[in-house]
Amino acid sequence: MKLTNRLLAITKFVKKGSSVADVGTDHGYIPVYLVKNHISKEVIATDVNEGPLNSAKETIKEHGLEKYIQTRLGSGLVPIKSYEVDTVIIAGMGGLLIRDILKNDLEVTRSIKRFILQPMVAQEDLRKWLIQNHFKIVDEKLEKEDHRIYEIMVVEKGEQMIEDEIYYKISKKLIENKDPLLEVFIQKHIQKQKKIFRNLEGQISDKANEKRNECIEELRKLEEVLEWLKK
Repeated sequence: MKLTNRLLAITKFVKKGSSVADVGTDHGYIPVYLVKNHISKEVIATDVNEGPLNSAKETIKEHGLEKYIQTRLGSGLVPIKSYEVDTVIIAGMGGLLIRDILKNDLEVTRSIKRFILQPMVAQEDLRKWLIQNHFKIVDEKLEKEDHRIYEIMVVEKGEQMIEDEIYYKISKKLIENKDPLLEVFIQKHIQKQKKIFRNLEGQISDKANEKRNECIEELRKLEEVLEWLKK
């Protein structure tokens, strides 16, 4: 089975021999890939909706893997028991939804050794929640698919210090790894901040001034990271 760049990048963070749950499995491509490539012996594929779960069942059946991949209907981590798996994948959802999934079932969350998370939006909010709740980001990668750059986080239990707020927006792991897509990724953030700054032109309220100052400070920090990468 051939996966998209984004899904393939996610599977590369699954340790060989891991027991895995793919939350929001959609078509079940990741579970099938993990079993067919002898990365995982058993996978639980879950989804909150019957439609996607039925699609996953068809994919699993096509590959004759019903014995190795269970499908379960349910929201978030609800279909999974504590210590049933050691790795959980949650991909293609908003960062706030991923945060709520982890927060709403802390007993199961605390039993998982490794999370592989791929938030579509609100990545900064998700990082903040993780770090404030005794998780650490042990690795992170950017992956390009079509015209979009996706952020993939590998999370385990532990403490992590954040020296500067900018590292919630641009992960320190991406900087340490000198991720090949990081320069382009930062440029996108710079353009976004410049657009916000332009939209504030002519506004003189205290709130507008505060936002303007925030933009200036964030642009300064983003430029600093960009300069460091170019050295």
